[in-house]
Amino acid sequence: MNNDLVNALREIVSEENIILNENMSRHTTFRTGGPASLFISPKDTEQLLKVVEQLRESNEEYFILGNGSNLLVSDEGYDGTVVSLKNFTDVSAESDTSIRAEAGALNSAIASFARDRELAGFEFAAGIPGTIGGAMVMNAGAYDGEMKQVVKEVKAISPEGELVTLSCDDMEFGYRTSFIKGKKYIVLSVLIELTKGQKEAIIEKMSDLAQRRRDKQPLEYPSAGSTFKRPEGNFAGKLIQDAGLRGYTVGGACVSEKHCGFVINKDSATSADIYKVIDDVRKKVYESYGVLLEPEVIMLGRFEQST
Repeated sequence: MNNDLVNALREIVSEENIILNENMSRHTTFRTGGPASLFISPKDTEQLLKVVEQLRESNEEYFILGNGSNLLVSDEGYDGTVVSLKNFTDVSAESDTSIRAEAGALNSAIASFARDRELAGFEFAAGIPGTIGGAMVMNAGAYDGEMKQVVKEVKAISPEGELVTLSCDDMEFGYRTSFIKGKKYIVLSVLIELTKGQKEAIIEKMSDLAQRRRDKQPLEYPSAGSTFKRPEGNFAGKLIQDAGLRGYTVGGACVSEKHCGFVINKDSATSADIYKVIDDVRKKVYESYGVLLEPEVIMLGRFEQST
């Protein structure tokens, strides 16, 4: 790590918000991953803008981190800077039916805020284990809902470092994708538009969806949620099960026996174990059915792909 860069960043954020060689297993729901060269947590938008500008001027590779719920970090770590949005968690009412949530706010926290204000339409997201910022990138969804149904606007930092406001149409939401996916946009906050509802009905729906998750998903193990995107006209879990891969294990990682669409950290798995399970599943399903599963999980760092 460039000492000049570290010193420049220390001029922007306080010392306690900069960590060298931070173990990323502390920051991912897989609970795996080696150290990031630099881990920095800006306290507000002004600091974030300055940090990103400094990183760009220094040609430093960086990654924006929310809750780490859709992320697999290499055991070797990440030779770059992780910019954490853990301080961007404010959720507030913007009107009787709208909520403004900062990018680092958990979807579950936003769902609870909406419930308490008797606002319906965000129940589907209560169990999505991530932040609203990450949900914008992926157009996260579950059961009967997805983000494009409730988003009114997104405030973000553009690749040129400018503050921009994007409408729902501008976001070009699709299945597990959006306009900003793969681009260097950084989500700052999201305006969510909901409808007035009955608190009892909202609670009942959230409870029902939570029970369905507990019944069908391996929530007792570290994972990144659903590992693969749904292939057109099919289901990843069914293809994996039909290929005979239920419970398929490499080291401490395996295909969940409860839900084959999940790769889980069952017993002190390494990131390499998890990656190998994902890689083997993709190959076997392709050999069996000619369908190449696409991972939802973001890979950060170097991984060895088998031939």
